Amino acid sequence: MRAENAADRRDFRKRARCCANRAPPGHGCHSRGTPVNQLNIVTRKIFYGWYIVGVGFICYLGSSFALSSTLSIFLKPLTAEFGISRGVFSFIRSGEVMFSSVIAALVGPLIDRYGARWLIVTGALVGGTGFILLSQVQEFWQFMVGRWLPVTVGDTLMSYMVVNVMISRWFIRKRGRAISVANTGNGLAKASMPLLAVWLFALVGWRNTWMVFGLLTLAMVVLPAFLVVRRSPEDMGLQPDGALAPHQPSPGKPSEQPVFQAPAADVTWTRGEAVRTGTFWLLVVTYGTVTFGIIGLNLHIYPYITDIGYSPGIAATVMAVMSLTQMAGNLIWGVVGEHIDVRKAAAAQFLLQVCGLGLALAPWGLASVYLGFVIYGFGLGGILVIRELLWANYFGRVSLGRVRNLGIMITRIGTTVGPPFFGFFHDYTGSYSLSFSVFIGALLVSALLVLAIQPPHKPGSGVGNEAL
Repeated sequence: MRAENAADRRDFRKRARCCANRAPPGHGCHSRGTPVNQLNIVTRKIFYGWYIVGVGFICYLGSSFALSSTLSIFLKPLTAEFGISRGVFSFIRSGEVMFSSVIAALVGPLIDRYGARWLIVTGALVGGTGFILLSQVQEFWQFMVGRWLPVTVGDTLMSYMVVNVMISRWFIRKRGRAISVANTGNGLAKASMPLLAVWLFALVGWRNTWMVFGLLTLAMVVLPAFLVVRRSPEDMGLQPDGALAPHQPSPGKPSEQPVFQAPAADVTWTRGEAVRTGTFWLLVVTYGTVTFGIIGLNLHIYPYITDIGYSPGIAATVMAVMSLTQMAGNLIWGVVGEHIDVRKAAAAQFLLQVCGLGLALAPWGLASVYLGFVIYGFGLGGILVIRELLWANYFGRVSLGRVRNLGIMITRIGTTVGPPFFGFFHDYTGSYSLSFSVFIGALLVSALLVLAIQPPHKPGSGVGNEAL
């Protein structure tokens, strides 16, 4: 008996090793009826999808150099050096939003067909080179074109448009927490970026700061994406979430299933079918209305704080604290979104942002500014997670790239007016109060719209119960 047990253990180790090396069917590792995917799960203590999440985390760090909040640090120095108004400077973000919208529509089908690996690698190479080029510009138009083309192309290929679709293919039941963990990279970067940018600006000047950003992007993203990223768990003989069998709902544990996961999670949607659903358009309008203000505010938050009398160091600290709260929100909202009605979670986020902005505008001193942006950041932290849950839960994994990125294109075309709206209204009124107030109204409208969203209906598929 002891000899038989020892032989069994040796045979199991042999089969595990050869399966890990992807031995062909018929090899000894397939003996005794043990499926390859089960051996992979048994011998891997960590599901490979979490390595994908790790790459997503790194991508968020790299793409943070292109964020509005990062560009916000440079608004006052560059407007002074190039002799332009804040409204004109804001067209940088409008152009970036427009270009990224077009790119998103082209990239979506590529993600579905080929996966995210080469898109992310290409994005890091192009974006990193773009940042380096920004350090060499001599005119404002050169800076603007540099941000519009190489920086925007690179950022679009390695940021949330690609990362969240990539992660959604690897997770179903744990999708919320997986996306939220990756998004902590965004929160961590936002927390450290204002302080890093202000420090680098003082140490080496704004030109060399962009040079550093470019080199960091190339160093952080290219190699991990090339070595780690794979298209889907099925390509590696695995199942989403690391399951031992194809994902099926667990009747005894309903709380572990996404609340609005479509009955047929892998149903295929064409873009034409998606745009004929009310679900698609409600998602587009809801998040388009919100993004209008988010993009505008992110660009102008730093100058707003310095305009009301606080130092650049205080402004950077406020942004850092807000971003830390946003990072915490990523994690919390990811779990919340797996266990409650995702629409209610989204509405709660919007209302928290309303409360936060109201406090930030109140003339009650620095404590009110800090508290306001902390509350706003916590609400904002959940938007990236909950929004992706809504899209993935309603339109499934197979067609998520093409449907999701079409939604991004339409949404972002409408939000290009956000940054210049904040900028030109400041130029005209000398204050950001009106812009903030309009954004608060947009958040309230979005809180109502998101509650009206219903699962989409695809004729003949049995998915959803609503059609346009």
